[in-house]
Amino acid sequence: MVEVEWSAQASQDLDSIVGSIAKDSPQYARLFAADIFRALDRIAAFPNSGRVVPESGNPAIREVIMGSYRVMFRIGKGKIGLITIHHGARLLDPDKLR
Repeated sequence: MVEVEWSAQASQDLDSIVGSIAKDSPQYARLFAADIFRALDRIAAFPNSGRVVPESGNPAIREVIMGSYRVMFRIGKGKIGLITIHHGARLLDPDKLR
């Protein structure tokens, strides 16, 4: 199992998403956050899981889909860098992947 490092962007993304969901349902907001952390545990155990992010073309930049969200991460030596949690209906700014 490798370490998962959160980027400032990913942390802000999760806070924003959970805050938005919590306006309608605090319970679903907690469940969403728990699902994200479980997904990160799987990614830490299996770093090559997920698919290559099509916009990047870089095999080290991968994603897992969680409902409507794309959880994007970079595989590094002995660690995973969580890049962003992005809503799938929105266009992705490729600069977010750097």
